[in-house]
Amino acid sequence: MAYKYLHDAWTRPEDSYVKEFMQQRVLTWRREPSIARIDKPTRLDRARKLGYKAERGYAVARVRVRRSGFRKPRPSSGRRPKRMGVEKIKLAKSLRLIAEERAARRFPNLEVLNSYWVWEDGIYKWFEVLMVDKTLMPELKIAKGKGRAFRGLTGAGRKVRGLLS
Repeated sequence: MAYKYLHDAWTRPEDSYVKEFMQQRVLTWRREPSIARIDKPTRLDRARKLGYKAERGYAVARVRVRRSGFRKPRPSSGRRPKRMGVEKIKLAKSLRLIAEERAARRFPNLEVLNSYWVWEDGIYKWFEVLMVDKTLMPELKIAKGKGRAFRGLTGAGRKVRGLLS
């Protein structure tokens, strides 16, 4: 029952207690490193839905990603406006997938399970990446070298590949 109230509060954070609570937290998050390992998930209902358990071998990393990359520099030499290629540029990967990949590089002994959005301001977006120890989860089909985040097997990767409708 408590998870339902948590879910409802996070569905519309501006209408619940979450907005004021998170604005205070973000003040300290901005001073932290861009990838920080944390003890407990901020959104416990979302983390448990995506496979997190409060057991040995599970870890959570909070990743800060800069919100940008939607405009390209204007070319110096002459072009007609159609061929400038400045507006309407879209990223090939989502910022959530970029956050998962950064966490996977930082913690090579852990495998990325999934991730979810936590908060955003004018400059940054924060995601929490759920990770699990490779030795505890042999059923994750760990390939040699590349992890699940780089092969597009997490939720963000499947969405980018068009497998989630």
